[in-house]
Amino acid sequence: MSLFDTRLGKIKKQHNTLLSKKNIALFSVNGVYNRYENPIITRDHVPLHWRFDLNKETNPFLMERIGFNATFNAGAIKLNGKYVLVVRVEGNDRKSFFAVAESANGIDNFKFWDRPITLPQTDKPDTNVYDMRLTQHDDGYIYGVFCTERKDLTAPDGDTSRAVAEAGIARTKDLITWERLPDLISTTGQQRNVVLFPHLIDGKYAFYTRPQDGFIDTGKGGGVGFGLSETIENPEVKEELIVDPKTYHTIFEVKNGLGPAPIKTKHGWLQLAHGVRNTAAGLRYTLYMFMTDLAKPWVVTHKPHGHFIAPLCSERVGDVSNVVFSNGWIKDENGDVKIYYASSDTRMHVATSTVDQLLDYCMNSPQDKLHSHLSVQTINNLVDANTNHMSQLND
Repeated sequence: MSLFDTRLGKIKKQHNTLLSKKNIALFSVNGVYNRYENPIITRDHVPLHWRFDLNKETNPFLMERIGFNATFNAGAIKLNGKYVLVVRVEGNDRKSFFAVAESANGIDNFKFWDRPITLPQTDKPDTNVYDMRLTQHDDGYIYGVFCTERKDLTAPDGDTSRAVAEAGIARTKDLITWERLPDLISTTGQQRNVVLFPHLIDGKYAFYTRPQDGFIDTGKGGGVGFGLSETIENPEVKEELIVDPKTYHTIFEVKNGLGPAPIKTKHGWLQLAHGVRNTAAGLRYTLYMFMTDLAKPWVVTHKPHGHFIAPLCSERVGDVSNVVFSNGWIKDENGDVKIYYASSDTRMHVATSTVDQLLDYCMNSPQDKLHSHLSVQTINNLVDANTNHMSQLND
């Protein structure tokens, strides 16, 4: 047997074992959600025919011709009965693109479709694209809103790192054929982490935004914004209202942005967002939740204190360490919720919960009172309330 055939047999066996590996829910101490034993999509899930030249004549050593570095920050949708993720796949060349992976149960056995997404270009070609949010809109389309990155043409000579971020928009009905729309225009600087609301408001398309002064630094950008556009074919938000401001000495002190499109419930819209704070080891990204009013989805009604999901154990290690990020979740008809999050810009995970659990968490958890002594007061209030039940801990 040739070296090519020997290597191909081993590589195929390893790949098939990975794709068929069962994922197991871990016991949830917090009772809000369950993490799972394994990541759901890694760079090793990338199809072999994207990576290897399978022609024995042109690749006798069966070398990997195209390498991949990471799979992360996936949008999510239920389509044709399958759990479907639009994954940010990053090659060894640092270029990100979008690719669709699907699973029958949403927790394991994710497999990529045969080809990555071919994304049409505007008159300003994207240098890089990433972090697509998917919205099933009332108008019949599935919209993907993502960050498009291009070089800052005003950068001084020799500066080859300064970039400009804008919100790209594309729409589809099958995740295969995409129509590219113009990038979102806003008057508040650069835009990242933009999410399209699933319904029209006063006949207009509604966007959650994240205005910022620069590519990395938010500057005067105040947090999660909200604005309306007359059309989607020429999207422009002329005025942004800050829904959820960044706040001193919180988990979203440096910046914050919405994750996926919100989930509608009878009590309001469930919202999942990321918050960023600085540490001696660099930026720390965690996820947090809040709720907004059903009729006025820009008005916050409930906001639990602190983070919802933070990186734990091996999740803390990767290309950009100490990070969790989510831009996709799926609500099933029975009320189950699958939360898809990435760790350290490297791999995808799932956590599972229910609408009832998430509502309970949002509506009955204490809010951040922004001072240490008030945090102690909140703990003491719970201790007092538990006075008659403490004996259960000793049973």
